[in-house]
Amino acid sequence: MARKNYSEEFRRQAVDLYESTPGATVRGIAGDLGVVRGTLRAWLEAYGTGKETAADGTLARSPLQVKVATAAREPRDGETPEQKVARLEARVRELEVETTKLVTEREILQKAAKPFRRADALVSRFQFVADHSATFEVKRLCQLLEIKRSSYYAWRAAAPARAVRAAADAALASRIRVVHGADNTVGAPRMTAELNDGVPACERVNHKRVARVMRTAGIAGYVKKRRVRTTVPEPADQKFPDLLGRDFTADAPNRKYVGDITYLPISAAAGGGNLYLATVIDCYSRRLVGWAVADHMRTDLVADALTAAAGARGSLKGSVFHSDHGSVYCSKAYAKLYKRLGVTQSMGAVGTSADNALAESFNATLKREVLQDAACWPDEATCRREVFRWIIRYNNRRRHSWCGYVSPADYENITTTTTLPSAA
Repeated sequence: MARKNYSEEFRRQAVDLYESTPGATVRGIAGDLGVVRGTLRAWLEAYGTGKETAADGTLARSPLQVKVATAAREPRDGETPEQKVARLEARVRELEVETTKLVTEREILQKAAKPFRRADALVSRFQFVADHSATFEVKRLCQLLEIKRSSYYAWRAAAPARAVRAAADAALASRIRVVHGADNTVGAPRMTAELNDGVPACERVNHKRVARVMRTAGIAGYVKKRRVRTTVPEPADQKFPDLLGRDFTADAPNRKYVGDITYLPISAAAGGGNLYLATVIDCYSRRLVGWAVADHMRTDLVADALTAAAGARGSLKGSVFHSDHGSVYCSKAYAKLYKRLGVTQSMGAVGTSADNALAESFNATLKREVLQDAACWPDEATCRREVFRWIIRYNNRRRHSWCGYVSPADYENITTTTTLPSAA
């Protein structure tokens, strides 16, 4: 059931996954990928940079650095017993100091883990130092949290002024809630005008302050969300009947597949726009057999995903692939690929997402679990890496309710006695 052939892009992404995962082991990453450890080691030798990420997120020392450090402490030729004892005692003292330092750092970082989940990381660090200054040395706390002591003391000295501003902001937030309660469509500009209506100039509030207080209090005017359209019909090309009829089950693997394209939004700071993910999902196990990510929605995107599925299964001959009426799925080039792979094409009704509910549900799950509360990915590289990481875990580790709360890969291994066609 395991995937037999791997593209170069898959291998490089696997190596990147290992090198970027804090505290990663060859055994653990190989298990997530569904490959043997020897295969992953071979990929690391071929494509790896030699860097590893430690459990605390820092780059770990290379084996060469460890070897040099160890050699520096080895005994020298002609060393007398007294010299050896003195050297060992010095080494013990050095290790005791280092151990004390590491234990202190670990205790501080364990205490800091929860506060640093807050939005304002710098203020959280200042507050953490203030909360623990009676237990740990301020200098040590600032060094470990990478903040300047002068900045911390300046922040602490400004505490009374912050308290006054916080009280004023709380009073303003109360006024804003009254206006917003009467009309929830009011945004910051109209809210500012409403608050300043009939008020003396010396008591008026600035629109930037109103926007900040509304944002902090979670108050916003109604904004109709912009829909990103990924299904663009192409009436000129051939259409295909719906062979599934919303029945997203199969008697065995490699019989029925569904697929879709979903957008992966990128932060405006990184140029904005979207990447696009094309999927091929087996209806039997909900396993994502083939996928492709690109910065376009041309036919090549969905063709790469279907070709990847054929490579993973060995052959798709005799299977059915169901999609919506997107222009790329209706294209003549894609129809030729279907014919070459021996796949029968199926399509749901135009504008009816329920006809492809399995693929739509997968897309929603991916974005919910990867993005969580974020609206977009910070950049394309991070997007590709996190989506790849989640897909590998989805297939091989993540428990799926449809599969009786085992992973799709394990479900196929447990329930299937036949062997899929071997990959070339």
